[in-house]
Amino acid sequence: MDVFKKLKEFYWPHKRHFILSIIFLFVMTLITIVYPIILQITIDDVVGQGRYGLIPYLAFGFIGIMAIKGIATFISQYNGDLFGIIAVYDLRERLYDKLQSLPFQYYDNAKTGDIMSRLTADVEGFRFFLSFGFAELIRLVLLLIVTTGVMLYYSVPLTIVTMLSIPFLAIAVFKFDKKVHPAFRGVRKSFGKLNTNVQENISGINTVKSLSREEHQIDKFNSSNQDYKEKYLFTSDVWAKYFPLMEFLGNVSVVMLLGYGGYLVVNDSLTAGELTAFYSLVGFIIWPIMNLGFTINQFSQSKASGERLLEILEAEETITEKPDAIEMTRSEGVVEFKNVTLRYTEDDEKAINNISFKVESGKTIGLIGATGSGKTSVTQLMTRFYEPTEGSVLIDGREVSDYTLRSLRKNVGFVLQESFLFSSTIKANIAFGRPEATMDEIISAAKKAEAHDFIMEMPDGYDTMLGERGLGLSGGQKQRIAIARAICLDPSILILDDATSAVDMQTEFNIQKALKEVMKGRTTFIIAHRISSLKHADEIFVFENGEITHRGTHEELIKLEGQYKRIYDIQYKDQKALSATGMR
Repeated sequence: MDVFKKLKEFYWPHKRHFILSIIFLFVMTLITIVYPIILQITIDDVVGQGRYGLIPYLAFGFIGIMAIKGIATFISQYNGDLFGIIAVYDLRERLYDKLQSLPFQYYDNAKTGDIMSRLTADVEGFRFFLSFGFAELIRLVLLLIVTTGVMLYYSVPLTIVTMLSIPFLAIAVFKFDKKVHPAFRGVRKSFGKLNTNVQENISGINTVKSLSREEHQIDKFNSSNQDYKEKYLFTSDVWAKYFPLMEFLGNVSVVMLLGYGGYLVVNDSLTAGELTAFYSLVGFIIWPIMNLGFTINQFSQSKASGERLLEILEAEETITEKPDAIEMTRSEGVVEFKNVTLRYTEDDEKAINNISFKVESGKTIGLIGATGSGKTSVTQLMTRFYEPTEGSVLIDGREVSDYTLRSLRKNVGFVLQESFLFSSTIKANIAFGRPEATMDEIISAAKKAEAHDFIMEMPDGYDTMLGERGLGLSGGQKQRIAIARAICLDPSILILDDATSAVDMQTEFNIQKALKEVMKGRTTFIIAHRISSLKHADEIFVFENGEITHRGTHEELIKLEGQYKRIYDIQYKDQKALSATGMR
């Protein structure tokens, strides 16, 4: 029950609905016990003694009881549903909030499909037990207690004989729970993997088709589907083995009841009506205990779901705000690294190794180097996407951890190499970081990013709805909208992470020309593989194996033997060859 204790804060505030549900559940249980009593009176008094005048009273009394039970059932089920629905509404919101606050490091290892499975199937599994499982468990306990009391009233010896096999039934149910819970946890994990395969395949369908990997993806899905089937079959196997045993033990009680009960009737120690009522009452004990297996089944699924939800809720938030964190209003854009080292995990190699530099306000810095050399890692430390393992990152003379996360990130605009667009209008995508932006500001940002012309050619202009991840736009168009989004944010520090890699040379030239105006008065970091994208920078940092090996202007660096000159020679050798041919 530890899972339910840990998740108590989500459902216990709504206990009023739960209590109402249980009160009327108690009424339903009491009415259920009345049925065998009415049956006993009918057999002993009406049939046995010929008191036919009781028939109208019994009939109308039965109808009245049924009406009360119907009302009680409605109130109980409605409040039970309400209890579960409201509880998981709060839980789902907290999970979503938690996912927003978890650091990049969490998502480095998380799988989208698995997270989706937790927020849908696992939340729903937990809700189902809150709405029905809790109430059913309490109903079974109430039914057992009240039924046993009535049985003892009719005949203590017969009750004892009938109950002889019940402890063995309870043991079978307990063992069933021990087996079925791990089985259902495996089912939930397998379902998460299956969901991940589907999500990845749909998201990457263009890549799959372009590389003719459909068969591979089908085999991969079939493998996950097979694992899910086997896990579920194992669970079914556990159920199939234990349910017949529980049914057998329940029927043993019935045989003992009929044998000894018949003996008591023959010896006038029990009436036929009492034996018939007793037979009905035994069903109210045996079937609840057997149904306890089904309820435990639900409980096990819910517990497995709750454990998976707690893994998200209890995930460590490594990037947190200080209690006395201050708001960064308008940053001056002075960025400084002091002996900064970064490891993404303890076992990883150093992504950045003892880097130090200071960039004055309004300067443009180019970052170049091989993939994995540390360029992007430097920029991600500025916004606290990750925390440095050693050293300090400062903006305007204060450590970035001194600022509130929201105000820090409002002052730093990112344009990533892989631009993500939401399934919304173009206008909403551009204003995503600054929803209060006016239409004029949105259009101005689009013009600076060389996006206005193609936007106006679309069916609804800025109100055109985009498909998932910007489906329907070319890579260059998506990139320009992403640049417009960063410009609209009006940040003090602008980071362009290979932002023009998806556009043609002419568009890149036009964007760079427009960005020159945008970069005025802002500190800008340009990560690029093309020297043409950053040769105009005030200073260029050359990265190699997590370190800055060279730094200087374009003119200074091409005079030095090193990585920058090698990249320059490779990228411009054809141009040099053409120039040399022209000279001849």
